[in-house]
Amino acid sequence: MLIVRSIWNGAISFGLVSIPIKLVNATESHSISFRQIHTEDGGRIRYRKVCELEDREVTQAEIGKAYEDADGTVIPITDEDLAHLPLPTAKTIEIVAFVPGDRIDPLQMDASYYLQAGGVPAAKPYILLREALKRSNKVAIAKFALRGRERLGMLRVVEDAIALHGLLWPDEVRAPEGLAPDTKVTVSDKELDLADALMDTLGEIDLDELHDEYREALEEVVAAKAAGEAPPQSPEPARSGKVLDLMAALEKSVRDAKESRGEEPAEVRQLPQRKSARAAPKQTGGKKSTSATKRTTAAKKATAKSSQGTRKTAASAKKTATAKTATAKKTASAKKTTAKTTARKKTA
Repeated sequence: MLIVRSIWNGAISFGLVSIPIKLVNATESHSISFRQIHTEDGGRIRYRKVCELEDREVTQAEIGKAYEDADGTVIPITDEDLAHLPLPTAKTIEIVAFVPGDRIDPLQMDASYYLQAGGVPAAKPYILLREALKRSNKVAIAKFALRGRERLGMLRVVEDAIALHGLLWPDEVRAPEGLAPDTKVTVSDKELDLADALMDTLGEIDLDELHDEYREALEEVVAAKAAGEAPPQSPEPARSGKVLDLMAALEKSVRDAKESRGEEPAEVRQLPQRKSARAAPKQTGGKKSTSATKRTTAAKKATAKSSQGTRKTAASAKKTATAKTATAKKTASAKKTTAKTTARKKTA
């Protein structure tokens, strides 16, 4: 178990319930720090604390606090003066309200701390407050004093612990007046749809997968220099032409995002017009559909002609058969007449 040193000891005031706690830092910095050196010989550059009046360096024990007035007057303030401030929050985190978490503007968020129960007697009231926060789906707004000033804070549950987020006072947050573009701009539905497509393509990510690539590269440089080797060179970024058309930029962004994730390049389709009901959406295969329709129509016409020709042929054949039958009948009748005439002549 990691032992974290507490930076403040006090109690949570929850109505008439007092919960002894210890305040510990919830975050840590992994940034690489540098020392200042003299470039000619590598000597360390140090800042010495010097008294202006005596022109000599003083120790930390000789250094105190003071307030400088507008006219330059220096008013000494001792630790005893601060200890007797008429503030109930000097050693207490005083809960003043419970509100929904979405009421807190992220712009007010400041440093974060964990609250640790201060001993066995604090266990039950600590858990009581934790479970009450869970069931209410709310956060507690509190006031507390830390590092010489009173602060605003928010208490919420993080896993099985209670966290305290320092908040800026409302008057410490600037309003974003005059920062948004004041020119009149119209964003089309197509542009919004492409922006949505880009957002969907980028998708979500597990924040635990993100890491500080700059720090890692800096560590490689330090390691190489320490080993007497040449520091690694960064690859040249891919050059891309300037895209002046917003639509083209969005389309290219969607394609690049697809390719970076190993997916098929995105197919950007024309979106339906919304001006009237007659403007039906044009599908990508619209031309193919039209050609298929033409071929189908031609086939139908050919079939109709073929059927018509068949019917004509059948009618012609029928007429021919009828004519042949009539001719045969006439020939037979003529033969009978000739035979009778011949018989009469022989009889005579």
